[in-house]
Amino acid sequence: MAPTDTPLHGSWRLVSFETERQDSRQRTQPWGAEPNGVLSFGADGRMMVLVTARAREPGNTDEKQLALFRTLMAYTGRYRIDGDRFIAKIDASWNEAWNGSEQERFFKLDGDTLEVSTAWMPNPLVPGSPIGRGVLRFTRE
Repeated sequence: MAPTDTPLHGSWRLVSFETERQDSRQRTQPWGAEPNGVLSFGADGRMMVLVTARAREPGNTDEKQLALFRTLMAYTGRYRIDGDRFIAKIDASWNEAWNGSEQERFFKLDGDTLEVSTAWMPNPLVPGSPIGRGVLRFTRE
């Protein structure tokens, strides 16, 4: 589906962010019960996402700056829709390793609620990096 034909167009406010372990299906909220964030899909084929933990302090020390980085996820790029997934060709990201890559996300749209999940992969937010995925819920703004 061309980006100009998708019901994903517009801005979506983050409601929840959970990580799920593949082995146990256990879910946790690594950034608390009320994370901040917005996901935006433009008719021009560009998407952007910004997700942060709610409890963050200004980065006026090295330790606090590192904590800010660890509670942030942001990227943008051109996207395409393929069935129940969108694929973004990343051109700017908080994680330099993603620049130039394609990030695939699965989605379920139910009225004004959008659930987005990553593929199963090692989870760097959990000690030992077990296989897991991120599950994010958004509501249309």
